[in-house]
Amino acid sequence: MRGQPLDLLNTPDIELWPARLLRARGNADARVLARAQYLLRRKRDGRYLAATVPEGIVPLLPRWTQDIDADAALDALALRTDRRFDIDALGCLPLNRLRERLHALGLDESYGERVGLDLVPEPAALAFAGFDRYRRPLWLTAAAARAWEAMRRAAADDDVVLEAISGYRSHDYQLGIFERKLARGQTVEQILTVNAAPGYSEHHGGDALDIGTPGEPPAEESFERTAAFAWLRDRAGEFGFVMSYPRDNPHGIVYEPWHWRHIA
Repeated sequence: MRGQPLDLLNTPDIELWPARLLRARGNADARVLARAQYLLRRKRDGRYLAATVPEGIVPLLPRWTQDIDADAALDALALRTDRRFDIDALGCLPLNRLRERLHALGLDESYGERVGLDLVPEPAALAFAGFDRYRRPLWLTAAAARAWEAMRRAAADDDVVLEAISGYRSHDYQLGIFERKLARGQTVEQILTVNAAPGYSEHHGGDALDIGTPGEPPAEESFERTAAFAWLRDRAGEFGFVMSYPRDNPHGIVYEPWHWRHIA
């Protein structure tokens, strides 16, 4: 449908996705999605809750408002229809709920102090930045999305192909990794040896992305030997991107030549 939005509205419990970017999970969903503008998707498990159509909101799950802050999602929808809507000015979501969930895992601010990282809030809205290598929608802040497109085109002019591997990831995404590993019997300390604590990844802020190039496996140190990495090393700064985790970085994070953040 023409005129559909291509931004993601973010609330503590729900992501509001442009319906055209999601696949139906059944015949009933397909009929609704064909007419929908936004689909309300629960962050903790990805369930489709409801959709917005010209007549209003159509539930896709019985009692879809149960145990979530549905009002925040409805407020976001109302804001989106305002002619003065400005994705760049919406700011970030509060961190109080994340802190509560970290405390339940036995983690507090001392973790961030130990590794030299700050908690990263989620943006209240994100811009569609095309698709990643796996044909998944790529979400970034509006500024980072514009810079990524400009950088990708400039690289193409130099016969270098840059691919996005991944961009924005929610706190719930990272919390889900911890919860699944805890359910398998791992301890928090064991998980932290290979996964950053929820809330401390630059991906949560929507201004970082992992970059690859065709024929190269994702998120491998071998990326530094590609023409794509050489181009990024020389030109990424022109577009406001920096490599976050070089060798011997002060956070103790392994060398990640594929991970770049927009800071301009």
